[in-house]
Amino acid sequence: MKHAFITSFAVLALTSTGLAACSSDPGETGAGTTGAGGSSATTATSTGATTSATGATTSATSTGVGGGTAAACTATMFGDDRPVTLHVPKAYSCDKGAPLVIMLHGYSASGSLEELYLKITAESEKRGFLYAHPDGTKDSMGNQFWNATDACCNFNASTIDDSAYITKIITDVQAAYKVDPKRIYLVGHSNGAFMSYRMACEHGDLIAGVASLAGAMYTDVTKCAAANPVSLLEIHGTADMTISYDGAAIGGITYPSAPTSVADWVTFDKCSPTGDTTSSDLDLESSLAGSETHVTNYTGCKSGTAVSLWTIKGAGHIPNFTPAFIPDVLDFLYAHPKP
Repeated sequence: MKHAFITSFAVLALTSTGLAACSSDPGETGAGTTGAGGSSATTATSTGATTSATGATTSATSTGVGGGTAAACTATMFGDDRPVTLHVPKAYSCDKGAPLVIMLHGYSASGSLEELYLKITAESEKRGFLYAHPDGTKDSMGNQFWNATDACCNFNASTIDDSAYITKIITDVQAAYKVDPKRIYLVGHSNGAFMSYRMACEHGDLIAGVASLAGAMYTDVTKCAAANPVSLLEIHGTADMTISYDGAAIGGITYPSAPTSVADWVTFDKCSPTGDTTSSDLDLESSLAGSETHVTNYTGCKSGTAVSLWTIKGAGHIPNFTPAFIPDVLDFLYAHPKP
């Protein structure tokens, strides 16, 4: 069962998102593609240096990029033995707090490959948020994964603590850059979406909001502490054959449906249990006609949070998103900072 699950991931391929030459899925399959997400000239790397808008490298005691003057605007080692590159938009200023967005890739993919698919870097430049897309560790089959929930996707019983790893990235970036503590967000796809749910459960004191693409909550919901309200957006295709909209099993371990995962957070965030479906549907999938994405919003939630389910009718695990997709996701997250 487990091997069939892995194979189902490995045969997926992107053909309409600029990755036609790759034989892998940024949501769930491995690849040798590199270099995505580094298009900006202003990038802080794990070497403890910042790169200015002209491409010149400055020391870790830089007075900042984007016109900042605070001496505390420095670059440090992010991710320790799993270094991650932080994208710093040109508009960033050390004396003004910026949102932080962390994107988590799918099983056997990489941050760079997932960035080729989602193209979040361009929005980082437009909106001015700090952005990182770290990598998971490799399992015995050589696939990068996140040790996320009890359902996905730690097939070798690894003791790696990815929750602590991602949390340290956040705190390290906060120490080196001025981050708006009310606007720290996660965007995850598949295994990365499961990991985003785990982070919301365990670190709601840090995380303001989570966008999950084709993910799900814990099999045993009591494992989610959810001590703090976190805004949640679940985006899921009804024809997803990898992580089923209706719930299924991975290696014999069940995971909940998209509506059930959302219902868990409606309870945690103390929202009105009746979803509002009067919002206009969205056109997010370019290969499906019309406004195929049905929006269900849950309001009245604690501390100004919100919970929403975007059901993409007829979409699979790797939707062919329109250019509006990531802006719409970020609009949801930005609308719900921590109080």
